[in-house]
Amino acid sequence: MARLAEIVFDSLQPARRARFWAQALEGYRVRAYDVAEIHRLAALGHTPETDPTVAVDEPGPTLFFQLTDRRKTTRNRLHLDLRAEHRREEVDRLCALGASVRDVHETYSVLLDPEGNEFCVQDA
Repeated sequence: MARLAEIVFDSLQPARRARFWAQALEGYRVRAYDVAEIHRLAALGHTPETDPTVAVDEPGPTLFFQLTDRRKTTRNRLHLDLRAEHRREEVDRLCALGASVRDVHETYSVLLDPEGNEFCVQDA
């Protein structure tokens, strides 16, 4: 039986979006660049900031952000739901990182990440 390994997101700015999600999710971090990877990127004309594929690791599935030139035009077909003990405080923290609030409901809030993709913050 298959196991979930990665969740892949198309992104206009993979490095920026990866940093947002690494800060948004407890225990996650942008995958470190070693010297060999920096040289590989440079040979392709990229830096870690312009890397077309950026990974965010631990503690669950890897989140992978890959470059696309297509802007989001409709509602996401898939979105992440986060759970927080203090939803209002968590929403404020996420907004300080670059998210924005779309709707507030009784037990959850719908936010937009820096590229306008929906995600929810639920009461714990």
